[in-house]
Amino acid sequence: MVELRRTRRRLSIAVLLTFAIVALFVVRLVDFQVVRAAELNEASHGKRAVSQTIYAPRGDIVDTNGVVLADSVTRYDITASPRHANAFNRRADVGTTQKVSVFDALTEISEISGADINKLMTAISSDPESNFTYLVKGVDTAKYRAIRDLGIPWVYVETVPKRTYPNGSVAGNIVGFVGTDGPQNGIEVTENDCLEPTKGVSTYEQGADGVRLPGSTVVSTEAVPGGTITLTIDSDLQWSVQQTIAEQAIAIGAESAMAVVVRVSDGHLMAAADWPSVDPNDRDGLDPAFLGARMFTYNFEPGSILKAMTAAMAVDQGTASANTKVTVPSRWETPEGSVIRDATNHGEYRLTLPGVLAESSNVGISKVASELANAVRYDYLRKFGFGEETAVGFQGEEKGLLASSWDSQQKYDIAYGQGVSVTLAQMASAYQALANGGVRMPLTVVESCTLPDGTVLRPEASQGVRVVSESAAQQTVDMLQSVVTNGQLSSVLSIPGYNVAAKTGTGEVAEGGVYTNERIVSVAGIAPADNPEYVVIVTIVKPDIMKTSYAAAPVFQEIMARVLKTYRVPLSIKPAPNLPTTW
Repeated sequence: MVELRRTRRRLSIAVLLTFAIVALFVVRLVDFQVVRAAELNEASHGKRAVSQTIYAPRGDIVDTNGVVLADSVTRYDITASPRHANAFNRRADVGTTQKVSVFDALTEISEISGADINKLMTAISSDPESNFTYLVKGVDTAKYRAIRDLGIPWVYVETVPKRTYPNGSVAGNIVGFVGTDGPQNGIEVTENDCLEPTKGVSTYEQGADGVRLPGSTVVSTEAVPGGTITLTIDSDLQWSVQQTIAEQAIAIGAESAMAVVVRVSDGHLMAAADWPSVDPNDRDGLDPAFLGARMFTYNFEPGSILKAMTAAMAVDQGTASANTKVTVPSRWETPEGSVIRDATNHGEYRLTLPGVLAESSNVGISKVASELANAVRYDYLRKFGFGEETAVGFQGEEKGLLASSWDSQQKYDIAYGQGVSVTLAQMASAYQALANGGVRMPLTVVESCTLPDGTVLRPEASQGVRVVSESAAQQTVDMLQSVVTNGQLSSVLSIPGYNVAAKTGTGEVAEGGVYTNERIVSVAGIAPADNPEYVVIVTIVKPDIMKTSYAAAPVFQEIMARVLKTYRVPLSIKPAPNLPTTW
């Protein structure tokens, strides 16, 4: 009997203990699955979930005809998880496996990618508890596939876009480039808001061995490609202009050269060439001074090509015309006691204003300018666009130097392009105004930004700025034709079948506040002069030989002739005006 009671007691205790244990498990289960479910799930997910950046391609930069100047190609970053970097078994033949050590695996990656094996070992061993490190960046598709086929379980791949420039140095000075720290020059910088893509985010889950679980990838934020920038530049014309100025600059030992082609009707830059040119794919060894577009960033005293602006403002003010008569000695002492000299010694000339331009007389244009107040001339020069950045707003663009008050020497020097500094872009804009009936349109290098959804954004239309009257502009263009028909460089400026208006210029170069023997030579011109469509300016900096405008004249002629042919510009239908140059 006693034994029976003991058995029942033991049974009751066992049952109670069983219920207690079950109750404890139930409580813990409820705690895990209900009370702390979200917290524990999040912690667990954090240990097995890996976040990845999704890269979208940067937008293309194309020329006015859709030719690609900058695009993105797919490259691959090879990454690894040091925490899970262990030896693994690789299937060799049917039914057999081969053990691969960490060193062996990294050696295989080194042989495929060309990466230093020591650097790969350092990447794996420097932080062995890390779940992420880069092994090799930017491998191409063939190398990526070869590395993928190694089947290394703790090695992963990230897809990244890489910037390339299919046409190399063609418009490289305008396009700019992207470096390791992002956009660094040119359109790549100024139009980054359009070009820059939006990165996305995805996560995947991995097992305890660090291997990605199939089908576990979830995209939380979609990546969005960048927009496409369309330039006004014609890449074919750009290439030929670059070649032309390079050949001449090298032949005469110049430090550098620039050339610009502007469409008169809207101020579009059809070509903007530099030599030395920059290849965005290979910038090593190039002087940083030549990495940008020097037509926007290089200031120089233009010399006599500025005389066209002086003539235009005098005609607009009614103080001069094509019939104005000027007595021109080779040396003139001004009423203020300053001395103005022509480039060569000569006897006394009797020149009309067209003759002053054709002979490029400093004395003659100074006498014409002296009829206008300094403040009036300053206001005209500002309306022509000097002393301020162009509408392009190019990276690093300079304003030039135009003082608001002039001393007794400057008031004459500025009339013939000394004592004032400009950029080639400013000068091109001023000649565009003369060619466009006196209305200066904003220079334009970007036609549009096309967003990924197809939306096209264009610069706001401008009515332009009236600089001089239509009559004054036309009279000035007519007089500039005398430079081509009667000037000393007529034979190397004329283009058969077309009336051409042009002005030569030789600017002295000051260094350390003192003028030197160095020169900057230019030719600026308009064609057809009877119905202007294009402006071309060529500027050669510091040539060793031919330190006169003759160095730039044949280059101007070749470029302008090519422009007229390329765009099928109709021939002139009337002869150039036969304006008297002497009296």
